[in-house]
Amino acid sequence: MRIAVIGCGYLGAVHAAAMASLGYDTVGVDVDEAKVERLRRGEPPFFEPGLPELLRAGVDAGSLRFTTDVAEVAGSDVVFVAVGTPQLAGSDAADLTFVDAAIESLLPHLGEGTVVAGKSTVPVGTAQRLADRIAPTGARLAWNPEFLREGFAVQDTLAPDRLVYGVAEGDGAAVAALDAVYATILARGTERLVMRFATAELVKVSANAFLATKISFINAMAEIAETVGADVTQLADAIGLDARIGRRFLNAGLGFGGGCLPKDIRAFQARAEELGHGHTLGFLREVDEINLRRRDRMAQLVDAELARVGGDRVGMLGLAFKPNSDDVRDSPALDVCRILEQRGRVVRAYDPEARETAGRSMPSLDIVGSVEDAVRGADVLALGTEWQEFRELDPVVVATQTDARVVVDGRNTLDAARWAAAGFKVVGLGRPEVEAA
Repeated sequence: MRIAVIGCGYLGAVHAAAMASLGYDTVGVDVDEAKVERLRRGEPPFFEPGLPELLRAGVDAGSLRFTTDVAEVAGSDVVFVAVGTPQLAGSDAADLTFVDAAIESLLPHLGEGTVVAGKSTVPVGTAQRLADRIAPTGARLAWNPEFLREGFAVQDTLAPDRLVYGVAEGDGAAVAALDAVYATILARGTERLVMRFATAELVKVSANAFLATKISFINAMAEIAETVGADVTQLADAIGLDARIGRRFLNAGLGFGGGCLPKDIRAFQARAEELGHGHTLGFLREVDEINLRRRDRMAQLVDAELARVGGDRVGMLGLAFKPNSDDVRDSPALDVCRILEQRGRVVRAYDPEARETAGRSMPSLDIVGSVEDAVRGADVLALGTEWQEFRELDPVVVATQTDARVVVDGRNTLDAARWAAAGFKVVGLGRPEVEAA
């Protein structure tokens, strides 16, 4: 089979490399020449564990190539569309400019029987509109949403927990084409669900909405816990033992960020309003607001500790929106840095992978190359991203690198007793403070 992938950003680059690793002749197409040049050398334009090795293997074997010329998709059996759908400027709705442009660019190069498989996250109703657009070419459309987690994208592509196909009623040929693409994955017993376009579109956005709601729920409980003196982590442990609830994603802290959850729940709400059901998903606005409030709350906690010790210097550990990623889009940690700087605080920050991306997003921020550089001279330490490097820090060693004796743990991930024994006051979100021993 010949596979093409339109869009070589986070989703597309991973998908193209994965398709090549499955043995297919694969071409990735993107309009960004600089990005394409890096990918041609087997260098990913972003940090993702396992991707450099997968890319290099495909490029070296000749099964994977990248181009800016969309004409090279001609003759492909399946063309995946994996372009971004960012939040529309001045609106909560999704911007479909890149999706529509991708489809228009493909039209001259599609042939009878070619399957165009959409992977981008789009408002419900988009797939049918695009299917009508490509129908005159003899090609057929399928919607094959992705469920990638940044930091685990390679694993989630090659060993997904499910495969979803949205197809036109009775389109067995599209189903057969996707089955052929995913034959190796299906042979391992991976669940495959075939449904209508609209259902497949809703699967992705409803999954993200549910996940965001669960995270914001426990953060709402953290707000209550802070008021009454309860421990939200113990609360999550207790309710998480209920099989109907589960413990995963019940970790209170700074909340979610990145390029998917925030913009997807906003776009879902916007689409519901267009459909006359804005009230149905009205709760997602509160989910979003709870999430954003946690950033302000952490900044308040840091500010309060600075006032207590009479300082203004903060050592921030972590800038990416989550560990194992260099993505700072809608990053809670970076937002906290912005808030603190706006209040006149001096922030020095370190992140294992997001130094360049954070620097482009916030040029005023002093970003250093190590934990030791970040904590030196700080009055208060703050943890914004739960990297394993930070989890494994020895507080006894950190105590020799800084005069700060308080750490605000925005992810409730540090061993508070251990840090307290080393002389640090530990302040969490939704947890009682732990005084230094």
